[in-house]
Amino acid sequence: MKRLWLFLSLCLLPAVNAQAEQLKAVQLYTQDQLIGLINTNTHLDKVVADRCQLVQDIEAHAEVLQEPAFQFLWGDMLAWGVCIDADPTRGIRLMREAAQQGLPAALEQLGRYYKNATLVQQDKARAVVYLREASALGNLRAQMQLAELFIDGHGSPYDYEDAYRWLYHAITADKSTHRKIAGYLQALESLMHPKAVRSARQPL
Repeated sequence: MKRLWLFLSLCLLPAVNAQAEQLKAVQLYTQDQLIGLINTNTHLDKVVADRCQLVQDIEAHAEVLQEPAFQFLWGDMLAWGVCIDADPTRGIRLMREAAQQGLPAALEQLGRYYKNATLVQQDKARAVVYLREASALGNLRAQMQLAELFIDGHGSPYDYEDAYRWLYHAITADKSTHRKIAGYLQALESLMHPKAVRSARQPL
């Protein structure tokens, strides 16, 4: 009988350990950790990988504490129905609140949404406003999309020099991104006065 009990215990031990591992509490991300996830566009994947255990904590940090990175995460979750029922209207509101607090990723995403008519009606003028703010804060994705809008005739020519400057001094190890930037710079040069180009190329 003892041998049977020992045998059953050994057989069940892996299952018990696996269940305990699944039930182990997941620690909530810090603002810096979350911003790192957002900047690599892995924030939603992380929430799913954590088995949606942090939904209530994320909501509290977004809605009650109004921390911008969590506002953006919670807004993205609502917009696309990740771990919760989709509510795009509420999701966009949270993203706007994060953008108003100066979170570059929120500014960039809203600009991209208005540029591409994602969830919202297309509004290139509004896209330029959001993308310019994100670009000034160093968001490379925003800088590239802003250049696209300028090249397509949207926005003010007075902003071309800033757009050129940001891209000219951008640093990236990705060859595809590097080629795209070179193309944007060439296109912007054709729209700018040579003096403005020389000014934009000055060391920062």
